[in-house]
Amino acid sequence: MEVIYKNTHQELIEQCREGNQRAQLEIYKMYYKAMYNTSLRILNRPADAEDIMQDSFLDAFRHLHEYRGTSNFGAWLKRIVVNNSLDALKKNSGLTFVEEYDHEIPQEESAEEDISAKIDEIRHATEELPSDLRVVLTMYLFEGFDHEEIAEILNISNNTSRIRYHRAKKKLLEIIKESRIRQFII
Repeated sequence: MEVIYKNTHQELIEQCREGNQRAQLEIYKMYYKAMYNTSLRILNRPADAEDIMQDSFLDAFRHLHEYRGTSNFGAWLKRIVVNNSLDALKKNSGLTFVEEYDHEIPQEESAEEDISAKIDEIRHATEELPSDLRVVLTMYLFEGFDHEEIAEILNISNNTSRIRYHRAKKKLLEIIKESRIRQFII
């Protein structure tokens, strides 16, 4: 028995199915930031993430007739973004981009600045992970997918997803430790 998900935006979704551009704009406004961030965490390239996010919305609106309501609309849209991002990552697998950033240690930091600095440190360290590890880590930690869903999306085994996740965490800690050591040497 298939359960139909009661979507809070069902009226807008129905209007989108009818080609209502205002409804499409409303849906876009509700989801674009989250979908951009999803793509950015996978691709590590802002311009590419923006393109994928735009293309994913176009895909979603073109294929809205395929949305059956068996999951939350946001989850359905996120799956489109993740799949498009993974396709782009595979296409550009030879390219990597690591943003340069300043390693200066501020003299005095408030607790809020300290937390912000640590979040930045983790974000930059995540960008340095190999793409196969980074994708699993971000899908699990930031996107909320479980290992079974990740395995299905990436066409890998559940066990491979778990192994990559644990390797990604270990490598992330190594990158952070190395970064801290470099800060003190420089």
